[in-house]
Amino acid sequence: MVTRQVLALKTLGSSPSPVANMFFKSNKEIKTEDLKLSDFDKIWTKFCFLDETGTLSDQQNQYFTVGMLKMSQPYYLQSKLFFERSKIGFYDEIKFNKLSEKNVSFVRTAVDALFETKSIGFYSYSISTKSGYYLKSFDQNPWLAYEQITLKLLEAALSPQEIIVLVADYVTTPKNIRFEVEVKKKFNQNKKRLALAGVCRFDSRSNDLLQLVDLLIGAITYDIKFSKGLVGGSKYKLEVVGYLKNKLGTDSFLKGFRNYNFNIFVDKTDHLKTAQNKGENEKGLSS
Repeated sequence: MVTRQVLALKTLGSSPSPVANMFFKSNKEIKTEDLKLSDFDKIWTKFCFLDETGTLSDQQNQYFTVGMLKMSQPYYLQSKLFFERSKIGFYDEIKFNKLSEKNVSFVRTAVDALFETKSIGFYSYSISTKSGYYLKSFDQNPWLAYEQITLKLLEAALSPQEIIVLVADYVTTPKNIRFEVEVKKKFNQNKKRLALAGVCRFDSRSNDLLQLVDLLIGAITYDIKFSKGLVGGSKYKLEVVGYLKNKLGTDSFLKGFRNYNFNIFVDKTDHLKTAQNKGENEKGLSS
């Protein structure tokens, strides 16, 4: 029988910057549920940028990753990326699946900018469409899977005395799918407070931070698929994968990865590699 192994996740990048300290007064003696709207200087407001790679209903591509970048002041990283774009006159969308000689240099610059930015956290969840947990829990409903994985990431990311705003990449869905409504309602009901202020979708072509999430989750997923022999290996994709792994000080994402600012969870019940994967690490992600 497949068992459950919980991946404990600390709040990532939670140490405030010097600028933030001027506005935020941390008071751990006040319980989160006792805070009022008038306690605005005691409540963190964080932005989370969410994107996905792969398709849960696609049995051929198999691996699906949802990733989320969390920060209190998106302006700093966004403006840095805009400045770097302006310097070289590069305004194309950056996507992992479109890596080439033309854009790989700027992609490395974007990754550098991410690592140079303070108070940022990254969370991701990778799962296979052949995973025992996926088949048992979601079967033919990829939209339910996407919604529940998003809730797992939000649960892992949320800290006490904090309210999150979620910005997600736009995805065309069936008319009966209300992702924005259901995620906000279920998350706040679960937390019994206003924890998620709202969810809004944007076309990632309009936002560098969503594109940056695409690069991160694309690299993670590609490394997993390459390790499993599912892809042959693209020069520029492997270059970016290696660059990210070098930045993090890891040699593989196959078993996930965790440090203070990054928490990468990989479900290991796909049964592709070895028999010992069976039953390990079923659904992870808890705060």
